[in-house]
Amino acid sequence: MFPIRDGVKKAVILVVTGALPRPWRVAARERALAALELAIANRAGLLIIGHPKSGNTWLKVMISRLYQVRHGLGASLLINSDELALKDSAIPRLAATNGHYSYEGIIGRALAEHAPDCLLRHKPVILLARNPCDIAVSWYFQFTKRQSAHKQELINHFIERPIDRHTITIWDFVRQSDIGLEFLIEYLNTWERRLARLERSAVVRYEDLRAEPVQVLGQITRLMGESFSDQELQEAVEFGAFDNLKKLEGKGFFHQGGMTLRNPKDPDAFKVRRGKVGGYRDYFSSEQVAELEGLVRSRLSPRFGYLTEASAARSAASS
Repeated sequence: MFPIRDGVKKAVILVVTGALPRPWRVAARERALAALELAIANRAGLLIIGHPKSGNTWLKVMISRLYQVRHGLGASLLINSDELALKDSAIPRLAATNGHYSYEGIIGRALAEHAPDCLLRHKPVILLARNPCDIAVSWYFQFTKRQSAHKQELINHFIERPIDRHTITIWDFVRQSDIGLEFLIEYLNTWERRLARLERSAVVRYEDLRAEPVQVLGQITRLMGESFSDQELQEAVEFGAFDNLKKLEGKGFFHQGGMTLRNPKDPDAFKVRRGKVGGYRDYFSSEQVAELEGLVRSRLSPRFGYLTEASAARSAASS
């Protein structure tokens, strides 16, 4: 009997429930996808927690590349969960989730601060963090230009004030919506507290992964219990370089793993869009930027190191 990939299982759930009336469809999908999400996480060799647009897909591309090269597999197949493990059992499975929205909340509940003991609490877990101002802007473009219809429906059902992606402005999304900056700050704070109670966990900042990708990627693989040479890590980083991924996405090179080409005529619809650290400042007035940064300074845990005096000094030194 041939094993069925997790991606196929998910597709079957979506197809089977597609014709149901909306309330039944949403309820059925939440239940079935939550069960699948938990099963994927329980089998994974690494659990990646990250809000959309925190670099989750980029990290999966680089980890995938390490195993593609080592095991002689094609470069277009990415690890979303079990894609490479089913080709070679020596390759670990991955699980990447936001751990919050709709059915993905089952992971957040399992890893909550006072949740009962379970298998997930003993796995290697990383929180992929990013400046929430940058997440908010990239999340706006993801939600309004790339988000699949089924996932957008589930998120809109989950939040109190559903979002019309055709009419909402970037400022209203970032500053006023239920999934904007204020929520993102609380999301990061919550997950920081959760990881502090896990035995094998690490907070990995997107900005550090950008600045020192070989070193940080090596730290992540060691947390998984894996060992790669500097040469292997460097090759994976070069494959995952922004310009290379943007070129490959534009050619339609990837067919799964979050890198599928949506609209080649709209640069803001690309998964690999800008990747610029501090790029949020390009979209708002100086007064709006000051308001957003004030929220981060006053509410985000200083342990993340965003918009603090120390981070300002580092930025000045590197400029």
